[in-house]
Amino acid sequence: MGWLKRLFGLEKLENQETVEAPAYQAPVAQSQAQAQPAAASTQTIPPERMGLNGEYDQSGLAKRVAQAFDANPDVADIETVYVAQHGSTVVLKGTVPSQEIVSTLVTIARGVNGATGVETNQVTVG
Repeated sequence: MGWLKRLFGLEKLENQETVEAPAYQAPVAQSQAQAQPAAASTQTIPPERMGLNGEYDQSGLAKRVAQAFDANPDVADIETVYVAQHGSTVVLKGTVPSQEIVSTLVTIARGVNGATGVETNQVTVG
């Protein structure tokens, strides 16, 4: 079972390219008398909130990191580590058999757009 399926219940997406941050329509409360042009309320999604398909997703960074782990054969089958995010920091939790795997996970996670750091203090090697 892959990372996306195990952690988020999502199927691995085949041949999906990295999604750039499109503009999205922010929710705007307005009356007809105060209608604003749509361009005035358009914002860019922060990279850590970018979902797998370019949509706003509170856990977007964690999902994209899980997708990157699925794409790497060295770590694709690990089932004892979990991915979370705290803002733009990727948080890894669980147990791995070696420090080399921790290093590989950190390298992959750092390479995901929007990740500014990776916490591994909740990962046990053993």
